[in-house]
Amino acid sequence: MRMKENRLMAAALIAVGIFCLGWFIKAGIDNFANKDRKVTVKGLAEREVPADKVTWSISTKVTGDNLPLLYEGINLQTTKIKDFLKNNGLDEKEITVNPPTISDLEAREWGDNNKNFRYIVSTTITVATNKVEQVNKAIFKQAELLKQGVAIENSNAQYEYASFQQMKPEMMAEAIKNAQKTAEQFAEASKSKLGKIQTAGQGQFEIDDRDQNTPYIKKLRVVTTITYSLKQ
Repeated sequence: MRMKENRLMAAALIAVGIFCLGWFIKAGIDNFANKDRKVTVKGLAEREVPADKVTWSISTKVTGDNLPLLYEGINLQTTKIKDFLKNNGLDEKEITVNPPTISDLEAREWGDNNKNFRYIVSTTITVATNKVEQVNKAIFKQAELLKQGVAIENSNAQYEYASFQQMKPEMMAEAIKNAQKTAEQFAEASKSKLGKIQTAGQGQFEIDDRDQNTPYIKKLRVVTTITYSLKQ
């Protein structure tokens, strides 16, 4: 009788061992099957914002043969431009006047020497400010300088969004949230459950003009790439 009980106990232990072994094998197979189950998605966040910094360069020149008179002329042109800028809401500290440059046409070894004048004296006045609206208004009114006899050779404004760094965390959070929504939709469609983040990119930030006609409106864009694990 005692021997029979020992045999039954040994058989039960073997059965339990086989069951446990099978369970561990199944768990291992499931883990292996789920090991490479993952989904990689992209998250996007966009904003349209007004530029908060502008650099406006105005180039002017005078021509002639008498250098002292030309220096007086370029200084007069510069004064008129500065007065125009101040009258349109810009401060002295926001205005920079570059030293005049001189081109001597007779000193050139090439080109046509039959000129009506010998010298070209030019300079550039640059405005760097966060008063974007005032600059835009002044740009549309710069024809007033022509009426004052100021020869504008070139006028170019470059706009920036200097506060971009402050918006990075908010836009990154939105991009991650949108990526998670996409991953959840994929998991649901594949009858899976979304797991943890395996890898995540820092995110690529871009700042562009909204269009060529409104460079003072900037389009911000961030794209992040995230890989999630999937579970059965």
